[in-house]
Amino acid sequence: MNFTLSETEVRVLGALIEKDITTPDYYPLSLNALVNACNQKSNREPVMSLDEQAVRSAVESLQDKRLAGPSSGADSRVPKFEHRLQEAFNFTRGETAILCVLLLRGPQTPGELRGRTERMFRFEELSDVQSTLQRLMEGDDPVVAALPRQPGTKEIRYAHLLAGSAVAARPETAPTGAETDTGEALRITRLEEQIAGLKSEVAELRQQVAELRNRFE
Repeated sequence: MNFTLSETEVRVLGALIEKDITTPDYYPLSLNALVNACNQKSNREPVMSLDEQAVRSAVESLQDKRLAGPSSGADSRVPKFEHRLQEAFNFTRGETAILCVLLLRGPQTPGELRGRTERMFRFEELSDVQSTLQRLMEGDDPVVAALPRQPGTKEIRYAHLLAGSAVAARPETAPTGAETDTGEALRITRLEEQIAGLKSEVAELRQQVAELRNRFE
């Protein structure tokens, strides 16, 4: 890769990818909708508070890197924005889902990735996640790297490389038996993700209704 993304660019790109997959009827996104997607309190780590100027500048920078930009096909008086990840990397749907979650939520274990990508792509087995991660780490231009195992932890976490070398996002304490990657923990994670996703979709629908009202008033 001949680019390094800023923290804001990472968030904008991740938000565009997520909405493209999870709410295609409302994609591409207006600037206002993109700001809301970036500042969601669910499915985001860290939670950010970006204004329109910061998001607009990030989109312009991503356009220079050929990773995002204005949508040419949107039939609307309001400018819309889209990502161009597929043109840059030609990822599979599973690879895109994993990279998207890493962009939005930072370093994670394969078990966390399996639960948190379910709305975008369903991995049948944990081994499917691991093989997808392996593909993203291979080649002359890897986009994912494994982080050093932290003391007291059993699982390796993985991070994206679009913002440069992989750095652990936060320290973690040793997991207890209930926190390991068990079937029950994964089930709870999936339920939490589904609830958060529904809340996000409701917020987006409200935003779309508000935009339609403003357009016809």
